[in-house]
Amino acid sequence: MDLEAIESIRQLKYRYFRSLDLKLWDEFADTLTEDVDGAYGTKVYDKPLNFTGRDEVTKFMRENITETMLTVHVANHPEIEVDGDTATASWCFEDTVIVPEYRVKIRGAGYYRDSYRRDADGKWRISKIGYTRIYEAMESLDDTPSWKLLHPAS
Repeated sequence: MDLEAIESIRQLKYRYFRSLDLKLWDEFADTLTEDVDGAYGTKVYDKPLNFTGRDEVTKFMRENITETMLTVHVANHPEIEVDGDTATASWCFEDTVIVPEYRVKIRGAGYYRDSYRRDADGKWRISKIGYTRIYEAMESLDDTPSWKLLHPAS
């Protein structure tokens, strides 16, 4: 068992979510291989979304997770299998998305199934990423009259 690779992949997935939530787009892009295949699906977009390449995935995220949108992703229960310079993993995740200008909060959960590759520079990166949703729920913040965003200031 390659524990060093497993820990590197675990840190990579956490960095993927942290850089996504903090909108650190250069760091986010560096978590992906140049030829990554991305499959993202959410009821908000009404259909599965497929992207090929680091630039395409990063562009979509940058354009659709705007500065005013607040996101938090939490991943756990990794099942990581390493085979030399490639690996696969399953991750349980939960996410919360708050969109103040639309007064809406979306919560969801599911399982990512990713593939990884150790690139020529020795860094592990995500080469294939996608998930299956267990649930996605949306609520109007207008239904919660006492709701107020304290930080960042709205």
